[in-house]
Amino acid sequence: MILLLAAIVIGGLFWFDYLGILDAKAFFAPALRLLRLPVRSSGDVVSDSPGLLDEERFVKQLQAIEIQRQELAERERLALEQDAELLSKVREIEERQKNIEEQQKSFNSMLEQYENRRANIEQNARYLGGMPPADAVNILAALDDQTAIDVLRSVEEIAQKAGETSVVAFWLSLMPPERAATLQRKMTEKPAGLD
Repeated sequence: MILLLAAIVIGGLFWFDYLGILDAKAFFAPALRLLRLPVRSSGDVVSDSPGLLDEERFVKQLQAIEIQRQELAERERLALEQDAELLSKVREIEERQKNIEEQQKSFNSMLEQYENRRANIEQNARYLGGMPPADAVNILAALDDQTAIDVLRSVEEIAQKAGETSVVAFWLSLMPPERAATLQRKMTEKPAGLD
């Protein structure tokens, strides 16, 4: 009875192997070799297996999925590199924008200071033009050279715009000769418009 049962089990295993459900020949390979029966190696495929076509399709699908996975991984890597490059460029552009804004603020500040100074010089020139010449000369003599030169040039411009004769030559004649000579020398070394 036991022998019959063992024969049925072994026969069933071979039958399942034939159907492709189990791989019994690989398990019984040593015993089959002793009996000199052909043994299927792990690379052999049974050509009359009913699931052979399905197995082939499944293998091809797995290969296609693996190729797609590799392509997607490569695309993701390229996308990450492009994102990093774009982020770097955005940061560089933001940095440049900040530098331009700072330069613009600095330029506006300098322009405002220049315009304020110019307005102050022009106002001082108008004040001095309305004073008696001796008082105006005393004030001009007390100013530093550059401010005095700027005031004299402003008085000259105001007179030209009004179509009048400038009092700058008269004021210089009333100044001490050394001071007048210093101012005239500096005015010729630095022409107007190079403030």
